[in-house]
Amino acid sequence: MQIATRIKDKLTEAFSPARLTVENDSHKHAGHAAMQDLARTGETHFSVTIVSEKFAGRSRLERHRMVNAVLAEELAGPVHALAVKAKAPDELPDAG
Repeated sequence: MQIATRIKDKLTEAFSPARLTVENDSHKHAGHAAMQDLARTGETHFSVTIVSEKFAGRSRLERHRMVNAVLAEELAGPVHALAVKAKAPDELPDAG
C-alpha cells in the first residue's frame, strides 16, 4: 500500500474528518543530498489538511500531536517530513 493511502486511511479512521487532503510533496525535495536514499520511494514529504470535530477546543500543538500519534509508524520510517493544517469545522471561512 502506498504511504499516502496509509496516511489517509489512518487519519480517516482516527478523526472521521469532514475534509481531508494528503499531498505528496516529495518531488520538491528529490534533489537534496540528505534525501538520496529516502527519495527512491517517492513518498517522503507530505502536507496534510484535516478538518475534524475532534480538534474543537484543542490548541494547534495538541492537534499536531494527535495527528503525529496516529502516524507514529510512518514518521518513524518512510516519512521524513509532515506539514499539518488541522482545524475544527467551526474555524472554516464558510462555517456558520
